Amino acid sequence: MKFVDEARIEVIAGDGGKGAIAFRREKFIPKGGPSGGDGGRGGSIWAVADLNVNTLIDYRYARLHRARNGEVGGGSDRYGRGADDIVLRVPVGTQFFDDETGELLFDLTRHGERVLVAKGGQGGLGNLHFKTSTNRAPRQSTPGGAGEARKLRLELKVLADVGLLGMPNAGKSTFITQVSNARPKIADYPFTTLHPNLGVVRVAEERSFVVADVPGLIEGAAEGAGLGHQFLRHLQRTKLLLHLVDLSPYDGERDAVAEARAIVKELRKYDADLHEKPRWLVLNKLDTLEGAPGARGTQRAKAISEFKRRLRWSGPSFEISALTGEGCAELCNAIWHHLAANREPVPELPELPAQVAPEPPQNDAPPPVDTDDPRFRTDPT
Repeated sequence: MKFVDEARIEVIAGDGGKGAIAFRREKFIPKGGPSGGDGGRGGSIWAVADLNVNTLIDYRYARLHRARNGEVGGGSDRYGRGADDIVLRVPVGTQFFDDETGELLFDLTRHGERVLVAKGGQGGLGNLHFKTSTNRAPRQSTPGGAGEARKLRLELKVLADVGLLGMPNAGKSTFITQVSNARPKIADYPFTTLHPNLGVVRVAEERSFVVADVPGLIEGAAEGAGLGHQFLRHLQRTKLLLHLVDLSPYDGERDAVAEARAIVKELRKYDADLHEKPRWLVLNKLDTLEGAPGARGTQRAKAISEFKRRLRWSGPSFEISALTGEGCAELCNAIWHHLAANREPVPELPELPAQVAPEPPQNDAPPPVDTDDPRFRTDPT
């Protein structure tokens, strides 16, 4: 399935039905009085976060979502029928923006979270509501309320604990394949990853975290080079970034230090908050360097020392080989301990009926009872 993380839609809630003007006319009941019922409410449009939905592709092609109008009221105290609501199921992590102002309206981050996107109009009042002691035959009613209409921009930001950064072919997809059951495309040419991939890393039976692999960055991505940098939005919810660097000596003209600095520069251009997130340096492809993996040969130690000296890196760093798995277990354990130490308490969702239950439709209200009607008399006379 094609991965789509952005879509534009238009939602139009239904209008409320018009209230009726009618009078009761029955044999032997002169001057029966007003009997025009209320109109039904218009259909509303809701959005629900669903873990079973992974992409916004459905909303790339179905862009207009219109609810039905409420029915008009009728005579004999008959209320118009309310229209059914429309429910839009979106992936967890979807944000709703006003497409005209850019304002963030909703952010659905938990499964089952539900919000009212466009409210349907209330039904109009029939003339039975306007009778008084001095106005016993009112010819008044109100039209139904207009339903809300909005143009929305939907953006999906995947929910992950750890995000992978790096140049194309830095070994991000190989790493996520090594530590999880995710199977992204892996090839010996750049830009094999075209959309985010998620993998669940299980450190122990009850210890796990989610890793997000995004397409590789290159210098000038902010100006549109390569695949651009818009996919970095999927890393904004992460708590830790892993900056993977390819130390393989296959190309003498390639400067790993310059590439690492270019990644940090592009990160700062996209979002200052994302640049300030905790970031660990992961030196990958050590299997291509000389020396025994266990003994850390001379060539390997020299390459690692030289790279750190030139980069002037003072933060946490790890040396791994994503292809052979060397150092991956130690890295995953360190990640889990870091996440556990900085885990924030998850707020509980409020009671769902009190939070999202729509207003009861007006047509459910029983019609008023005329106590003077002979059909409702209980005495034998």
